[in-house]
Amino acid sequence: MKVTTTRLPGLLVIEPQVFGDSRGFFYESYNQAKYREAGIDADFVQTNVSRSAKGVLRGLHYQWPNPQGKLVSVLEGEVYDVAVDIRHGSPTFGQWVGALLSAENHRHFWIPEGFAHGFCVLSDVATFTYQCTALYDAKADAGVRWNDADIGIDWPVSDPLLSGKDNRTPFLRDIAADRLPVFTP
Repeated sequence: MKVTTTRLPGLLVIEPQVFGDSRGFFYESYNQAKYREAGIDADFVQTNVSRSAKGVLRGLHYQWPNPQGKLVSVLEGEVYDVAVDIRHGSPTFGQWVGALLSAENHRHFWIPEGFAHGFCVLSDVATFTYQCTALYDAKADAGVRWNDADIGIDWPVSDPLLSGKDNRTPFLRDIAADRLPVFTP
């Protein structure tokens, strides 16, 4: 497996070794020992799958307290996936990284605790999977506005399809510090 670091420490793009022939392909989606060797020492307790149509944007989501680390990938289609550092006191606070994930490239994106996460669908449909390090906690569910100008994400869609919830999330500057994860060096 190939592990690529990003400009934000902790965010990693993982490309598994794919074995293919005329019958199809095989790859190891997750191997705890290999991921630990790559610096991802996570215990996954919940896996989610979503399916979305072209132009759907989900995010930017996070949980606080009870944060989740997420290992995300695409089983069908293509998405533009984004993580934003929202850790209060972080030297990279408000900065983001995007990655193109697809069923074709088999990439996984590791998003540690303390980052908001979102994606937009580029193909006709996309089936997306999340492995999470904490259970979903409705009381801790939170979000940041997808088009926050202070963050400046260069989304490949201008008029996305949003949920009502995602349409009402606050801008990062309007979120109280005690409602954000805290950076620990």
